[in-house]
Parts: sequence; C-alpha cells; structure tokens
Amino acid sequence: MEFLGGDLLTPLSAVGLIVLSAITSMISAAFGAGGGLMLLVVMASLLPMSIVIPVHGLVQLGSNANRFMLTFKHLDKSMFVFFSLGGIIGAFAASSIVTRIPLELMKIVVAGFVLYLLWGVTPKLRETSTLWRSAAGAVTTFLSMFVGASGPLVGSCLYVNNYEKLRYTATFSACMSVQHTFKAILYGFVGFSFWQWLPLVAAMIISGALGTWLGLQLLQRISADKFKRIFRVVLTLLVLQLAWQGFQAF
Repeated sequence: MEFLGGDLLTPLSAVGLIVLSAITSMISAAFGAGGGLMLLVVMASLLPMSIVIPVHGLVQLGSNANRFMLTFKHLDKSMFVFFSLGGIIGAFAASSIVTRIPLELMKIVVAGFVLYLLWGVTPKLRETSTLWRSAAGAVTTFLSMFVGASGPLVGSCLYVNNYEKLRYTATFSACMSVQHTFKAILYGFVGFSFWQWLPLVAAMIISGALGTWLGLQLLQRISADKFKRIFRVVLTLLVLQLAWQGFQAF
C-alpha cells in the first residue's frame, strides 16, 4: 500500500481518503457543493498544504468531470464559456504570486465573499451578463490557486442564477472541471511533481465516480425548494469552517 502515499500516509489513511472521496462526491452531486471542501479539510490534517492543494485539485478534476459527463445536457453553455475565459485571466494572474500569497488571509476573504452572495444583497450586475460570468471565472480561479477548495465560492456565484437542480449541477461541475484543469497546469508549471501521487489520485477518482452516481440518484429524489434550502445551509456551514481555519492562524 506504500505506492498510494509513500512515507507521508499510512495504508489506513490512504484507504480512508479513497472512501472519503466517494462520500464527498456523493455530497457534492446531491447537494450542489460542499464535498470538495470537506475532503480538503481532512487531507489538510494528514498532509502538508503544499501537497494537499495540487493533489486535491487533481482528485476534484476527476470527480467534477465525471459528474459533468453524467449531466452535460443540462449545461448552461454561455455561463461555462465566459467562466472559462475569465478563468484563463485568473490563472495567469495567479501564476506570478502562487508561492507567496498568505493562505490564511485568502480563506477569510473567500468566506466573507460567499456569505455575502448567499445572504446579502444580490450583485447589481445582471447574473446573466457576460461581465458577471467572466468576472466570476477570473476571481474564483485566482482564489482557487491558494484556497484549494473553491466549490463554495463558485457555487455561490452560480446561486444567483436561480438554476433548477440538474442545470446547476451540470454547470457547476463543468466550471469546476475547467478551474481544476488550470490549477493542475499551474502547479505543474511551478514544479510540483504529480507522478508519485497518481495511484492515490486514480483510486480516489474511481471511488468518487461511484459516489457521484449515488449522489445524482439522491438529487433526483429531492424537491427543488428543499435542494436550495439544504444547499444554502451546507455552504454557510462550510465557509464558516473555512473562515475559522483562517482566523486560527493569527
């Protein structure tokens, strides 16, 4: 079992992460978001953040890509295109400072922004405007390079579109897939070696695919109103946890 985590993970910890990947993928598929941040919190308790962020991003790329393939016919194509274009700008902006920005401060900034989008005044920009969609891609992609799990942030940006369940899931998964692709490219460019982590990543992606399938079955049984209420509460709890992590470092 050493090939799954080398000297940094015990066999039991590696198996635990594989099982957790299935559970968190099910949560994200069923409730719209949240699984990625849960997985990040656990991984951060086992591994250094310098390893967690790129490895977690690769796992989430596989999980979201699988979820997108199962729901692609519901995709908001315009949102995806302009989000991706903005994401290129965000990734490029992050490339020069990815090793220098304070992680703890970014967690607090992200948490505050998500809480504002969920409970505050709706942004004056029309949520369907190309400017809003491009800006959402640029800002969330930039922040994802330092925070790790940007799902709650992307989810809150999509929340203002008032999507129905499957349209939200398809669009969220597509946007997260392209964002994690940019992250993998950037961390590979700055020198992170993914090769030794590929067996663990592959196992977590496979288990995540099972979790995604189970989560989508559950999603179809949840009413639209109940889905929105659960989604809002889950995101709120997760970002409060993210903010607490940031404040603890000061």
